[in-house]
Amino acid sequence: MHDVTYSPPASLDRLRQRSLLVGVVGLAAAGAGAFLNPGQFFHSYLLAFLLWLAAALGGLALSMLHHLSGGGWGVVLRRIFEASARTLPWMALFFVPIAFGVKDLYPWTDTAMVAADHVLKEKAAYLNVPFFLVRAAIYFVIWCGLAYFLSRWSAEQDATGNPAFAVRMQRLSAGGLVIYVLTMTFASIDWGMSLEPHWFSTMYGFLFVIGQALMGLSVAIIMARRLSAEPPMSGVYTTRHFHDFGKLLFAFTMVWAYLTFSQFLIIWSANLPEEIPWYQHRMDHGWEYIGLMLVALHFAVPFVVLLSSRMKRNATVLARMAMWLIVMRFLDLFYLIGPEAYPKGLGFHWLDVAAVVGLGGIWIGLFTSNLKSRSLLPVNDPGFEDALHKWGQV
Repeated sequence: MHDVTYSPPASLDRLRQRSLLVGVVGLAAAGAGAFLNPGQFFHSYLLAFLLWLAAALGGLALSMLHHLSGGGWGVVLRRIFEASARTLPWMALFFVPIAFGVKDLYPWTDTAMVAADHVLKEKAAYLNVPFFLVRAAIYFVIWCGLAYFLSRWSAEQDATGNPAFAVRMQRLSAGGLVIYVLTMTFASIDWGMSLEPHWFSTMYGFLFVIGQALMGLSVAIIMARRLSAEPPMSGVYTTRHFHDFGKLLFAFTMVWAYLTFSQFLIIWSANLPEEIPWYQHRMDHGWEYIGLMLVALHFAVPFVVLLSSRMKRNATVLARMAMWLIVMRFLDLFYLIGPEAYPKGLGFHWLDVAAVVGLGGIWIGLFTSNLKSRSLLPVNDPGFEDALHKWGQV
């Protein structure tokens, strides 16, 4: 067993308090907006929910990826990933407003519309409110279960030093990663694609999965940079660690660009009447500018910055790029689900900001509470010594 401890710094308390304060104010403003404009509130809240759910699920997915692949990059980020994943029970609670707003959000809840539409009739066995809510409950039970056991076994590994826990976490991650991708695919269909129930794409779920990986990694990089500025983690993180983080961020950005362009190319070239209207809606009335911004700002800018080894080794630059990509994740989600809230053309409402800031403040506060409750490094992980030796720390 390793005798060194890596206790969280006191600065995390200040971050938690400030985040919760911002979150309460933001949600109070959003709550006031719910009475003034309930339809807009539910669309704005859905956008905020999907953004911060991505941070939680991204942490869970990256934690499982590390248990399967190994590597020093995951050892020094594992506690951050676990802290993100342990917010999932709260995200299940934050889903409740969406459950109440399902009839304001989804056109397939209109029985008269379904009765007059052959396509919606055929999908009614799947797209109905009771089954929608049951599926949501199943998703959260699975996600929370995975997060619970991985976090529990990780804590027991720290307490006992028993290497058997590493094997347990690896085995759970092998099946868990597959289950996560499957459940997130269905969840993206339920919560995103069914906003426009005539449209479908087999790549849609993967866009959410890779977006969550980007979000989870971006949160981890920002927190790693913050922790590296003071003891005890100032003696752990090195430029080579951040270089690894940057390479992974670059890879996920490229995969996101590949999937996004592939979906567009396949649907546009096929030119099928049941598929093409989704893109036609997003290539007119101002939405085309959001698409161009994503090409330039979500792909081109990160590509140029992260292509440089020098930039990836610079913790400050990498953290700023991670912050940039979080904003881009908001913009991408806005492009994916926003046109259903603004059918007459590109629009933006103050509730879009209030909901994201409010829910985000609460999420960061909960995430920080989780992070400060344990040692910042899994000191009894079998790969711990090797990870630090590799980077010249021990």
